[in-house]
Amino acid sequence: MTTAAPMPVPFPFAAIAGQPRLRQALLLAAVDPALGGVLIEGPRGTAKTTAARALAELLPGAPFVTLPLGASLESLVGTLDLGHALAGHELKFAPGLLARAHGGVLYVDEINLLPDALIDSLLDAAASGVNVVERDGISHRHVARFVLVGTMNPEEGTLRPQLLDRFGLCVQLRNIEDAAERQAIVRARLAFDADPQGFRARHAREEAELAAALVRARALVADASALPYGDAVHEAVGALCIEAGVDGLRADLVMLRSARALAAWEGAAAITTDHVRQVAEAVLLHRRKPQSEGASPASAPTPSARGADANGAASSSANNASDEDWGAMPPEPVGIERVKPLRPLIPSQQQAAPKKPEPPGHRTRWRAPG
Repeated sequence: MTTAAPMPVPFPFAAIAGQPRLRQALLLAAVDPALGGVLIEGPRGTAKTTAARALAELLPGAPFVTLPLGASLESLVGTLDLGHALAGHELKFAPGLLARAHGGVLYVDEINLLPDALIDSLLDAAASGVNVVERDGISHRHVARFVLVGTMNPEEGTLRPQLLDRFGLCVQLRNIEDAAERQAIVRARLAFDADPQGFRARHAREEAELAAALVRARALVADASALPYGDAVHEAVGALCIEAGVDGLRADLVMLRSARALAAWEGAAAITTDHVRQVAEAVLLHRRKPQSEGASPASAPTPSARGADANGAASSSANNASDEDWGAMPPEPVGIERVKPLRPLIPSQQQAAPKKPEPPGHRTRWRAPG
């Protein structure tokens, strides 16, 4: 008989150091889960899982649900309760992981390795707050408001741009190269491992302040009349999205919602352009087109200017290549040898084989027929 082991206590969110952008993105997603979740890119050992678990503890009564890599679509969205149906009762819906994550955090490690169908369902529910199931003779919908946190290691592949765009925020973590900062993080982790309860007690006040700030910020975001903004905010959002060369208007909407969540977190009276600038990188990091990273489209040469210089053809071909569908490969020449088909010749088309030339001085002897 086995004894159930207690779940380990999470590392305090207030004690996470060295990742300020990660902390901000997670807090903004917790303030407004409708942002669409947070995608965290980074190498191993950069506190991705630790931060996600710690965030769930800040939300009152929030569950922390993990989606395993081998999960099926039915286990995620829910399906028919076969036991209830086979017992002779009416059809009944069996909730999935999306229902269990309502009000909490749904964590997906290595989300880039999941099938696209699961990622689509995840992102749909994260953005809308509703899970809709139409399968197995069941038509069911239920509320599923949660904070989606997905992690991925770029060395193991990435997501298609269509899926990346549907994530609200993105944070790219890097290894900490400052020696003093690394030592401070290691000391904090060792102190937590040696005495988890004592370590948490030392950060209990900061944890309580963060939890209370989240409650206040969520109330402000829920109030439609709170946090007004003017044309300057709209102009700043539009200029940043145009400069990044993003497709569609999702980036504009997410940037406005993120700026509103940040203003609510800070307890501001209105949304300002400074709020927009603070959230812009997390909104545009995974949406920015490669050609827009180094210079804005306004500073790019015009087609006529490109054609005037000596490298005009090369520049034009490079720009056209960037507009191709993602994953498309340019055509390559393949050597093909034409082979003529063999057909039998009819007697009328047959030609006499050329006679072998006779050597000089050779005389042909005449022979009478018969």
